[in-house]
Amino acid sequence: MSEPTTPAAAAPSSASSLTIDLTGKRALVAGVADDQGFGFAIAKALAEAGATVIVGTWPPALGIFQTLLRRGKMDASRAMPGGGLLEFEKVYPLDAEYDVLADMPEELRENKRYKEHGDTTIDGLVQRLKADFGDEPCLDIVVHSLANGPEVKKDLLETSRKGYLSAVGASAYSNVSLVQRFGPMVRPGGSFLSLTYLAGERVIPGYGGGMSSAKAALESDTRLLAFEAGRKWGHRVNCISAGPLASRAASAIGKIAAMIDYYRENSPIREDVTAREVATLAAFLASPFGTGITGAVLHVDKGYHAMGAAPDRAMGSWRTGE
Repeated sequence: MSEPTTPAAAAPSSASSLTIDLTGKRALVAGVADDQGFGFAIAKALAEAGATVIVGTWPPALGIFQTLLRRGKMDASRAMPGGGLLEFEKVYPLDAEYDVLADMPEELRENKRYKEHGDTTIDGLVQRLKADFGDEPCLDIVVHSLANGPEVKKDLLETSRKGYLSAVGASAYSNVSLVQRFGPMVRPGGSFLSLTYLAGERVIPGYGGGMSSAKAALESDTRLLAFEAGRKWGHRVNCISAGPLASRAASAIGKIAAMIDYYRENSPIREDVTAREVATLAAFLASPFGTGITGAVLHVDKGYHAMGAAPDRAMGSWRTGE
């Protein structure tokens, strides 16, 4: 008869057993054009965990992004904990508003910021990957860090049909297209991830132009894509709902500083959300520790989403009966 296992023997041998390890994995992060946003932070976190990282960059921003990389202007943010700099395996042009080249208007195809790059559509990126890595699945992680609403500063009542559909197409359907077209290129058990915002669930005045509708669609699609991609390929599909961040892209919304201040003052934890906090969750979801999670919208906002009313003086008087 064997001796009973003691608590000491049953304990993990070391803390390293819970280290996120993405060694041997390859990630595609779509929507990186600078070092300020969530996309860059996620790319860096994945690289820190051992993954090799490819990025897709909007063609009009690609030249500037590559110049900044080449001249070392982003070296401080690219610094890796163990030394050295974050390196991208490939930097590809990508305009995710278009699935195939035939969808892109001729005037845009002939634009000098596009013409030199050839096919910058989602299918064009698929073909570039096949040319560089072969026809066999070559990815493990795909991150959708893309959003655009040309009329985001307009109230929904003032939004045009064109502006509304553009927001939904660029910010939500682009994720459907990524899963659809990259699903076969991702190895079994792959992870797809997108980024949303609370405006998909709650009213955020000033977040207009159809962008709130786009985020709601993105979250709804996450659930259905999780089912379909899970059954078809065994992939997981999740979404992170992040609090406001003062990135360059967020400046298009306007009043981003006021939004950040409001979140901080009215959240259970009175701190600003950081890109790093979003990025580490992304790395977790892509790792073996996240294999049981799919079809989820996970909030990283210091608990703001849980609040039903602002904890101001009026609420204080309700509690005390004053």
